Amino acid sequence: MVMTLFGDTITPHGGEVWLGSLIELLAPFGISDRLVRTSVFRLAEEGWLDAKREGRRSLYALNPAAATRFEHAYQRVYTPSDQPWQGKWTLLFASGDGITAEQRALLRKELLWEGFGTIAPAIFGHPNADPQTLREILDRIDVHDTVFVCSATEAQEVAGRPLSDLVEQCWQLESVMADYEHYLTCFASLPKLLNAKKILDPEQAFVLRTLAIHEFRRVQLHDPQLPLELLPANWPGKTAYDLCHQVYNATQASAEEYILETLRRESDDVPAAAPYFYQRFGGLN
Repeated sequence: MVMTLFGDTITPHGGEVWLGSLIELLAPFGISDRLVRTSVFRLAEEGWLDAKREGRRSLYALNPAAATRFEHAYQRVYTPSDQPWQGKWTLLFASGDGITAEQRALLRKELLWEGFGTIAPAIFGHPNADPQTLREILDRIDVHDTVFVCSATEAQEVAGRPLSDLVEQCWQLESVMADYEHYLTCFASLPKLLNAKKILDPEQAFVLRTLAIHEFRRVQLHDPQLPLELLPANWPGKTAYDLCHQVYNATQASAEEYILETLRRESDDVPAAAPYFYQRFGGLN
């Protein structure tokens, strides 16, 4: 929840938050101040957050080294996944002599987190890989000059199994589907209820917006983000994305009132949401 708030709430409002304000924002979810303090301490120890002391108060912000990865993760959450696919696959071979066992293990972990599938030992593939993210991974692990990366398409001149069969072979989508369906079960009734209630209490709007994005984020970050053309016909990811968009759009204005009122109690110069905030989900009202 702390990381959800940093991505969804704190970053658009300047990227810094006083610990007291963070405690206040998390209180409506039943999270105690002691648990918040423990959580931010651990996140700072792990290199996600930086702390700055001012008297008895602590100001927290994302660590610059972690901010790029963090921002990429949140772009995945808010960006539509049904983009046109050009039929190309990205393949990565980590079997070169120059790569160490430690680097190979770390590379595997990073690639799986980014949705790559394991085609064979030390061979990874994805039909919709982001080149910039892949470059950042290779640079971070320092293997850009020891692995092989190429693009692949189906050969038209030689008959063989379609590359789409790799989806069933390399990705276990059943658990992701089940999590999306659970999300739909939990939140499907909200748009109708929100439409019926013309005026929403700002704190309640903040809670609903945060819960909707928090639960969607937990599922979506385990989604390998494969093109719709390669997914099962009944894939629920797009429906869950649209539902999250509806709930977010219906609550964001009142939620922003609550957020600014809370943050400005400790610092009256907290800015309103940055313009990019209103581009989430393809555009907010």
